[in-house]
Formats: sequence, C-alpha cells, structure tokens
Amino acid sequence: MSRTLIALSLFVSISMMASPVFAGSAQLLLDARTGRVIASENADMPNHPASLTKMMTIYMVFDAIRRGTLSWDSPVPFSKYASSRPPTKLRLKPGEEITVREAVLGMVTLSANDAAAAMAEKLGGTEENFAAMMTAKARQLGMPNTTFVNASGLPDDRQITTARDMSTLGVALLRDFPRDYALFSTRSFAFRGRTINGHNNLMYRYKGMDGIKTGYTNASGYNLVSAVADGKRRVIGVIMGGRSGASRDNLMAQLITKNIGKASDGNSLIASAAPTAPIVVAQTTGSIPLPLDRSAPIDRREVASVSAQADAPVLGSRFGNAYAGGGANNAAAATEALIAGAHPRPLKPIPLHRDGTWQIQIAAAASAEEAMSLLQMVRDKIGGPLADRDIYTEAVTRNGATVYRARFTGFPNKDDAQSACERLVKSSYDCVLMPARG
Repeated sequence: MSRTLIALSLFVSISMMASPVFAGSAQLLLDARTGRVIASENADMPNHPASLTKMMTIYMVFDAIRRGTLSWDSPVPFSKYASSRPPTKLRLKPGEEITVREAVLGMVTLSANDAAAAMAEKLGGTEENFAAMMTAKARQLGMPNTTFVNASGLPDDRQITTARDMSTLGVALLRDFPRDYALFSTRSFAFRGRTINGHNNLMYRYKGMDGIKTGYTNASGYNLVSAVADGKRRVIGVIMGGRSGASRDNLMAQLITKNIGKASDGNSLIASAAPTAPIVVAQTTGSIPLPLDRSAPIDRREVASVSAQADAPVLGSRFGNAYAGGGANNAAAATEALIAGAHPRPLKPIPLHRDGTWQIQIAAAASAEEAMSLLQMVRDKIGGPLADRDIYTEAVTRNGATVYRARFTGFPNKDDAQSACERLVKSSYDCVLMPARG
C-alpha cells in the first residue's frame, strides 16, 4: 500500500511539474482611446501567446507594405522548413508560392503555421532572424515583457507575453493600420478551389466585435484578443489561459459587456502614428536618446516622470509635438524604462572610433547578448552600408533598470551614416543618426 501511495504521489508531482508553467487565467480590458486599463486581473502574468503571435507577424507584414518593401501581390515561397510546420496549415509543398494577401488571410482565418513561417523567411531570411525583429518591434511598441522565437506561436518555452503587452499590440494594429486591420474581421476566404473558414466564433456573434485573434496550445490554454466598437467607444479585451474555447469566449463577452460603458468616447486612438524618417541627434557628452518608434504607446505620466533626466535635444520633426510638456527626449527616456530587463550584468563599452566619425542606433535590448545578436542579424541581412561597420553595445541604467543600446559605429561621415539609416528604415528598422563621442 505504501508503495502505491509513493508511486501515486510521484505521479502527481511529475504531472504538476509537466503542467503549463505559464498557463494561467489573466484578463484585461483597455480603453483604446486613452490607454486606460478599465479592468484587469493578472495582467502582467507571463503566459505563452500561442497563435496571438501571428498578430505581430501580421503587424510586420503591414509595416513592410507601408514602407514599400512588400506588396499584397508579392510572392511568398514555401521552403522545406515552412512546409514542414505542424497544423493548422495551408499545406503547400516546398517550392510552391502564395501571395502576401493569401498568407495574411491564411494566418487570420485558419491560423496557418506554414504561412507564418514562410512569411517570416520572406521578411527575415530565417524564422529565427524574423523572431528577433519581432521582439525588437515589441520593445519599440512598448511591450517589455514579450519575447518571440517564432512567427506562428507554436510551442516554445522561451516565447512569452502578458495580457497587458497583447493589449498594446492590439491597439498598435488598430492605430497604425486602420485600413489593413479590417482583414482581422475576415470570416472566410477562397483559396485554390476551397473555402477556408475562420474560427473566431465570438466575433461572429458579439455586436461591434471586429477582430482580432484566437490562440491555443496545451501550454498556453485558450487565448483571445478582441476589439469592440460601441458608438465612439473603442476597447481591446484580452483573455489568456482559458480552460476551453467556450469558457474563454464567455469570459470575454462578460468582461466587455460589464465594462465597456466605462470607456471614453473620444475620436482618436492613443499615440497616433507619425511618418517614419531617420533623425539626427545633437552632439553631446551626455547619453543619446533611444530610437523611439513613431507608434510607441507611452503614457504622458510616464513621460513626465523622467523629465528631470532629459537627454540632448532631438533635431528634426519625427516626434513633433506628440508628447505635451515632455519632449521627444523624455519620451525616449520613458521608452528605455519600458524596455529595461531585470538588472542584467554591466557591460564594458567597446571604445568608439575617433572624433568626427558617426554612428547609428537601431534598438535597445534587455541584455547585451540580445543587442549583439540583433546587430549581427541586421548586418548579415542588410549588408552593403553595414558590411564593414563595427557593432557596439553599451549599458545604460536609469532608475535601477538597465538596457543595452545596439549601435553600428565607424561611419567616416554623416552622409554614409544617413545612407545606412535610410536603408534600415526601408527594411522596416528604426534608426537614430548621431555623431560619435570622442
């Protein structure tokens, strides 16, 4: 009997260890017009995103189309790797192609993993490289607790997010791509002689709901991000770690119905997007502002909280007057605080080049390793103006949190650095241009 009890106890312990570490009930309702959290529970609990990942993959596609590096009719070839992704999938063979539009519709409706992988290879060369680009974009959008390692959301212990971060991504899709976002309301589409139906069942029955995405794996539980319009009110709801698809949908419906009346009835979404262009930072012996994405959703209170730590003035119109009372540099400082990791070890900076040379910064990361990996990936992908440039990272600490700036150095003149920045922007990266310090 005792052996039986011991064996049973061991089985239960192993079963508990094997259960999803991150899967847990979390919910959040965000006022998309003000950024105010109306209701939340466990909003910062880590969880696996599952196919919510495809929201970021699609964001990257929309961004590439806006920048002119893709069109809706661009071919998306399927490699052996992409074709081998497990279901759900479009089931294309290696060497076959679809259009960008078909890839996006496949991800929206069927949640096609092979389409996500093929799209990742189209934009990033490899899915691994593309995942690094996704994570960098997440940081720029203000998603500090999200890490992507693939484009589909297939199980991987390293791929994590939170309900709060997913609400930020939902707002970014609505705000930055209001026309293209409508694809998330697609119920079905015709694909090569067959009809592919979606399975966002709550969207089909809840009045005013027009997207966004469902997700499920054993590790994540049942996830859902939903956008609802009610008159002038606009909210984003997130449910993560649901026990079933039906209970998840019911919980989302209850969350929205109970709280949407508390949302504002303004006319614009938070942090309206502005045109992207390289910016020039005035030379200074102080620290240099981080690249701030045009769409980073930074609360005005966060901006005000760092006003005493403003860096050198930013020249140019990229930021305009987006942040009242704080200025672009305060917003950049707030972005650093959002990106910061959990006190990574200090890194001794590599000495910069001689006076008069120029450098560019493309991102900031939570670790030195992440910054260097991103720089190497970008240099390998872009080549050309970056091929012979040194990569450099330095640790910057604010309010006890440390980030690592990712920079290319050694440009002999401003024109060369500007040319590299323009190439990066065209390839969907952000770029800050600045003189090197002596």
